[in-house]
Amino acid sequence: MKTKNWMKFLLFLWCVALLFLMIALAVHGQDDTTELTNQGDLAIGAAIAIGLAGIGAGLGMGNASSSAIGSLTEKPEVFGKSMIFIVMMEAIAIYGLVIAILLFGLIG
Repeated sequence: MKTKNWMKFLLFLWCVALLFLMIALAVHGQDDTTELTNQGDLAIGAAIAIGLAGIGAGLGMGNASSSAIGSLTEKPEVFGKSMIFIVMMEAIAIYGLVIAILLFGLIG
């Protein structure tokens, strides 16, 4: 039951973020300056990249870590296999960070 409430909250946050993004895009089409808005678009893209990568990695790491600890109590020899999956989740967050850094590099 607790997971369903958490997922509903994340879905609500996602809808609010999309609403703000649509408002920003509507306002974006009304002004004539292209250089400033292109920088804004890159900043929004970088924020979305790191935000979604962090949320996804956090949720995945929570599930994978709890399963890994449960399997380690029964079979300690599966430590290496379980760590591979946890490291893969962390790599997703690092990929989002790299994309955000590249996008911020284009701004400056």
